[in-house]
Amino acid sequence: MYTKALLTDLYQLTMMQGLYFEGRHEQSCVFDRYYRTNPFDGGYTVVAGLEHLIDYVHHIHFSDDDLAYLKSTGIFQDVFLEYLKGVSFTGDIYAMPEGTVAFPQEVLLRVHAKKDEALLLETCMSMIMNHESLIATKARRVRTVAGHDALMEFGLRRAQGKSAGIYGARSAMIGGFNGTSNVLAGALFDIPILGTMAHSWVMSFTSELEAFRAYARQYPNNLILLADTYNTLKQGVPDAITIFKEMKEAGTLPTAYGIRLDSGDLAYLSKEAHKMFSAAGFGDAVIAASNDLDENLISELKAQGCAINSWGVGTHLITAKDSPSLGGVFKLVGQYDGDLFVPKIKMSDNAEKISNPGMKNVLRIYDKKSGKMKADVIILEGEVIDPEKDLYLSSDKAPWRSRVLRGGSFTVRKMLQPIFLQGELVYKKPALREIMAYADEQVDTLWPEYLRLVNPEEMWVQRSPKLSALREKILKEESAHFF
Repeated sequence: MYTKALLTDLYQLTMMQGLYFEGRHEQSCVFDRYYRTNPFDGGYTVVAGLEHLIDYVHHIHFSDDDLAYLKSTGIFQDVFLEYLKGVSFTGDIYAMPEGTVAFPQEVLLRVHAKKDEALLLETCMSMIMNHESLIATKARRVRTVAGHDALMEFGLRRAQGKSAGIYGARSAMIGGFNGTSNVLAGALFDIPILGTMAHSWVMSFTSELEAFRAYARQYPNNLILLADTYNTLKQGVPDAITIFKEMKEAGTLPTAYGIRLDSGDLAYLSKEAHKMFSAAGFGDAVIAASNDLDENLISELKAQGCAINSWGVGTHLITAKDSPSLGGVFKLVGQYDGDLFVPKIKMSDNAEKISNPGMKNVLRIYDKKSGKMKADVIILEGEVIDPEKDLYLSSDKAPWRSRVLRGGSFTVRKMLQPIFLQGELVYKKPALREIMAYADEQVDTLWPEYLRLVNPEEMWVQRSPKLSALREKILKEESAHFF
């Protein structure tokens, strides 16, 4: 049976083999994972995928079938394939917890490992965290505009594969959703599963009213009726009112009941439906909506005064339709020459692609009075910021911008936590509900300006003076080679 060790790019394996024969495969090194631009032109990214990543790293190994396949390619030599039999992860991983709000250029995850182990992890690690962080971020944008309305993840049938559907549902929960239609995701991650009926249910009966009555008999406590199969206002809503009246008279009307709209002018139809429900004495009826929704459409519908208070979001969420990838990267930032750690930098003609060298962490600065986030400082590991002393901040992108945070007015938090040490899992994985609560807390520390859908404020993220000095030193040294 093939394993996830093969879920990688060919060049990772060919580099591993080349380094093996060059005697460099066990060289200790440090890699950073980060991204350069927020997705959706937004103001932040929500970190997700760590639990999936932990499972991948914890179980990575090459099976006999893996090795037989690699041998069949004619690329890999027997002595190297024999070496792969014993490969597993023996290094350290530090990461921001799931639900953390992050920003461009920050270290989200740091790997200390033998060179071949780090290369083996890169592709699948990037795939997992890029995808799940992307969906969590999209979901948080939806939650930001939905307020306290119910949010249902409805995307499985449009997901780009089984894994995307399953882990996308989990990521949506981290982003602030209330449940999913995905039954397997519900079972795997203890997510509430939600859903009612399709148009085919209504069309299976001789009339819409008969379909509603049958559904009410079968599922009296899940009474959300799909009202747009034929004519929403002339038939669907009146038939729903008939069912509500019958159940009320029988004493079986549940606390939560209502309709779902899946087509038409959702703002107009919901307002008219609410008027009709109110006139009939059912003003508290839920009006749910679906149909290619996203944060932008929901925002527009709310601006038009819609009466919708429950949203089923599918295609645009699960595919992150308007920003279908998160450009997370995995870069070598240093390696050991004996006991000496040598920082490394990736140069580029594109300034934004020049990496930050060395072993780093992120310190987050919070305003003590409001609890809101003030800035992030990317530091060299071991650096500290004394919250009792004045902190001078200057912008990496605009050096003429600066500000001072007075000592005693702020708190400091180190963002990377140990996940694996010497190949052993040391991180206690929180329950999904705990991650969701933490994600809510993280977003609550952002000022509203950073949550805007359009042209959000950019979080103040800067390198520490020591990191900037190291970066400039290495850049000058590397540039000197070309003159």
